Amino acid sequence: MTKIKVVHIVPMLCQGGAERVAVHIVSGLDRRRFEVAVISIWRRVGSDLERLLDSMDTRVSYLGKGPGFDSRTYHRLHRVLRDYRPDVVHTHLHVLRYALPSLLLLEHMPSLHTIHNLAEREIEPRARCIQRWALKHGVVPVAVSEEVAISLKRLYGIQRCRVVLNGIPTNEFARPRTSRTEWRAREGFRDDQVLFVCVARFWAQKNHALLLNAFAQGPTADPKAHLVLVGEGILQEKLKEQAKNLGFAHKIHFLGLRSDIPDVLGAMDVFALSSDWEGNPLSVMEAMASGLPIVSTAVGGVPALFDNGREGLLVPRGDMEGFSGSMLFLLRDQETRRSMGAAAARRAKENFDVSKMVREYEQLYESLVDHSHRLRTERVPLQPDMSLREA
Repeated sequence: MTKIKVVHIVPMLCQGGAERVAVHIVSGLDRRRFEVAVISIWRRVGSDLERLLDSMDTRVSYLGKGPGFDSRTYHRLHRVLRDYRPDVVHTHLHVLRYALPSLLLLEHMPSLHTIHNLAEREIEPRARCIQRWALKHGVVPVAVSEEVAISLKRLYGIQRCRVVLNGIPTNEFARPRTSRTEWRAREGFRDDQVLFVCVARFWAQKNHALLLNAFAQGPTADPKAHLVLVGEGILQEKLKEQAKNLGFAHKIHFLGLRSDIPDVLGAMDVFALSSDWEGNPLSVMEAMASGLPIVSTAVGGVPALFDNGREGLLVPRGDMEGFSGSMLFLLRDQETRRSMGAAAARRAKENFDVSKMVREYEQLYESLVDHSHRLRTERVPLQPDMSLREA
């Protein structure tokens, strides 16, 4: 049986959610039916995702792009695609602009593009004309949540869009390698402390400032309450200064970028996400799979991940007092934390496992290849199969 050759193109193999989704797909594809490769527009960055792909002997091409515009990227990408000749090209984030010339020049190369965030937030306004043209002329859009699909209709006029929900390796988070007690002892936390955690880049989107203010207004009065922040980003120093000015820097713990996220989450009590916008965040799924109750702003695809009052608490975007009150409620009620966390773990196991997402992409790849083959046989120009766009 001839294998279907699939290539994923990402900006870089960093620790972002979209990049992890791409690697989850690459890792999960049935190697009896698919041959897979990855193209990173940037150079190596030394991430765990790169090491994982190396351990799997996955073919990865690094184009060496740095900051700013580099016209050589188009030639380098075209050369890799021309030599590899994939049956399907799968792009993520803002790389479609680099891939589009090659998709036009190299015939019979079906392509799809996963939109990981609200369409208005995915790329800068000046690049939207390219995105709009591509998504209406053969590149099949895939949204990671119904809210993202609605945003595509709102911004680009795409009436129907295939939705493939993100997935995670739930077993990795349900069974961390390091126990809660061992991790806390190693990191300097006591067993009786209540730890709120947020795993997110320090970017404006995540609105950590609201999270810090909410923690300061309510939970910080309890000596057992601590806030743990995992990640890095341009706002990190500003947030450290905010914590200092609020007077509780000793209760805020910046752990930086971590590779042991299942162990970190397994040692926590509550997961908190204060974002102003989201697509379908892996961080919430990972926390639920780890058995944590969630406090989150009701943005993007988050409300579809859990029921308010059952697996966690939803708060309107920007509602600092509501966020603080929700954190305080879970801080004071250990039994509710336990019951919500157990319900979250069950829901994650049933709905979020990566195998479901991979199966849907496998079916989509096969449909694209079959459709392309039919069109080549009939000798008609390639047009997107509208049945693939249905949610």
